[in-house]
Amino acid sequence: MTWLPPDSYTGRVTDKLARLLAFCVFGLLLSHPAFAEHEVLYRYVVLGYVKDAKGAPIKGTPVELIREKTGFSYLAETDGEGFYIILARLGNESVGERLTVKAGLLTATLTARFDPRNHADERGTRLDFLGRKPLERPGWFAGTLKRFLAQ
Repeated sequence: MTWLPPDSYTGRVTDKLARLLAFCVFGLLLSHPAFAEHEVLYRYVVLGYVKDAKGAPIKGTPVELIREKTGFSYLAETDGEGFYIILARLGNESVGERLTVKAGLLTATLTARFDPRNHADERGTRLDFLGRKPLERPGWFAGTLKRFLAQ
């Protein structure tokens, strides 16, 4: 059997296994401070849920984060709860950078907001797609990330 990374998830991997793989990779990134590119000051996390207009999760939706400055993109796919998480490489110089997030046919534009002097707290935001409406909830980011990492 060939191992597939989370961004090429094809349904052959169960949701729990995909979540476990993502958690392990994210945990490894958090536990190895010797690699500078994996420190907080080089990470920006976008996470959230994709749900229909009635609030039901939409499984298997491709989600893409695109850095408008470079055109580089990061890929994910929603799990059975409609949840996705994208770990992008953004450094201090990227504060204020515009990011485009696509979930299926829906698109939203974000601005990378964080304090470049803060190297302790995770940087990121929560972006939900509810029906046809994208909704950024930066105040919900830390709690959502904590719940994801605790699973």
